[in-house]
This record gives sequence, C-alpha cells and structure tokens, in this order.
Amino acid sequence: MDRFVSHYTLRLDAKGRVSVPALFRAVLARDGFDGLYCYPALDRPALDAGGNALLKEIEALVAGFLPYSEQREQFSLALYGTSETLKFDNEGRVVLTEALKTHAGITEAVSFVGLGHKFRIWEPGRLRAELAEATEKVRTFKAELGTPMAAGAAARPPGAQE
Repeated sequence: MDRFVSHYTLRLDAKGRVSVPALFRAVLARDGFDGLYCYPALDRPALDAGGNALLKEIEALVAGFLPYSEQREQFSLALYGTSETLKFDNEGRVVLTEALKTHAGITEAVSFVGLGHKFRIWEPGRLRAELAEATEKVRTFKAELGTPMAAGAAARPPGAQE
C-alpha cells in the first residue's frame, strides 16, 4: 500500500524520541524518501508529515502562483521555512524539534493519523477532539448527500436542464 492509513499513539522516550509506526515507515521507504519531512500544519495544532508525495504536492501548490508574487512567497515561507527533515535512527525513531512539539502541544505522547498521501502528528487529546468534530461533520455531509435535492444535483451534470 502506498498510502498512510489508520492511527497510532506512542509515547516519547526519555530522550524525546518517538517511533514512527512501521507501516508509515514502509510507505516512506516505497516513496523513496529517507527520513521524514515535517512542518507545522497551517490550520491545526498538529504537524504535517510525509515524504516525496507530500513534497510534490507542496511544489505544485507553490508553482501555481506567479513567480515573485506575494502568495508564492508567503506559501514558500510558511511551508518550506518552517519544515524539518527528520532522520530515522536504527530503530525507526525520530526526534521532534522543540519548535514542532510546541506548535502541536506535544509533551509525553504523540498520535500519528494517516491522511492518504501524508499523515499528521497530534498531541493525543487534540486528535481525539479533532476526530470527534470530523466524525460529526462527516455525518452531516452524509445526511445532506441523502436528501432529494443533493441526490438530484449529483445525478445531473453541471449546467444540465431539470
């Protein structure tokens, strides 16, 4: 599988290291990335992490803005300027920097949650709250998809006559 799926909660050891789940390391290895690319999530108190697939997504996003534009400069600064490339030790552990831990509120344990092409690293309590909110929103979205208006709109191509 080439996607990050599932979630895992692990403790930081006395030296501040945490084991990256073996399945996540396997996805990174297949992706050809030696280590872990990680940066503070732009819209959450969490860390976005991944390998080459994540870097390609960021490069495509940044390249979509005009050269020297304010948007391109700001996205580059926010995504590249705060990122870290973390190396695995022989046991598959990484050390999260103080800046990364502070952004995510990580102190004793971390939760890894797969998001397909990337994964997020959370403080476990924050992940539980975020997951509960996301689950509730998805239930609402699902209910909206089941309404006659939504079902009819989905069945017709955009611009089609009723």
